[in-house]
Amino acid sequence: MALIIAHRGARSLAPENTLAAARKALEVGADLWETDVVVTSDGELILFHDDSLVRTTNVKDRFPDRDPWHFMTFTLSEIRLLDAGSWFAKVDPFGRIAAGEVTQEELSAYRNEKVPTLSEALHFTQNASFCVNLELKRLPPPMENFPVVERVLAMIDDAGIEHERVIISSFNHEWLREVQTRNPSLAIQALIGYSEIDSLDWGTLEFETYNARSTLIDEKQVGAITEKGISVNLFTVNEEDEMLRFTEAGATGLITDFPQRAVRLLR
Repeated sequence: MALIIAHRGARSLAPENTLAAARKALEVGADLWETDVVVTSDGELILFHDDSLVRTTNVKDRFPDRDPWHFMTFTLSEIRLLDAGSWFAKVDPFGRIAAGEVTQEELSAYRNEKVPTLSEALHFTQNASFCVNLELKRLPPPMENFPVVERVLAMIDDAGIEHERVIISSFNHEWLREVQTRNPSLAIQALIGYSEIDSLDWGTLEFETYNARSTLIDEKQVGAITEKGISVNLFTVNEEDEMLRFTEAGATGLITDFPQRAVRLLR
């Protein structure tokens, strides 16, 4: 049975990469949640996806003169002033509010949701007996040389989270090798398919698990890789027919914006 991995939390039901989305992923029955780790201008680790803070916060209202509002130009204290939840009610990015799957009580609770720190995410995951996949994101200038692996591993130790509850993934495979060297007890997963059009590059199949873009692979290829003893998780799988096809083909996990849909279909 394929693992159900909530992409940026249950982001169709709650604002992405927030603790609200993580809680919702747990509530609907996902096996784990996936999130993105980046670094603020003062070297703090937070959960965020885009380079710009505009899409999922009210940064333009709070800091109108900071165009283009890139996360790496803001301190943690500045980012913590932002509302990372209200946009969800305004945009309804996956139409789940209109479909009646998100209550008014939940929408009210999402107002003023904060961008979480990595520490908060790890403590939540441990306390909830949940599991998390931390994607280490590309760091734009001037943070490109930040020792992100070292800092993430230190945070994991500081949080006291059980290592079996944490997976580290990245498109930067050198970072994964560093994780493997520094702390071999942590699971790592190699992301492939950064480009939406180029063929998947499996390299020498050196990693035990690959997270591959689902639009660049078919069921036959999934079967061929898994027959070699390699685990394959696919992103981002949102449609029911894809969930069924890839699960039947032997996919290890489905990274989805709709964990609630996957749970209803596959459990």
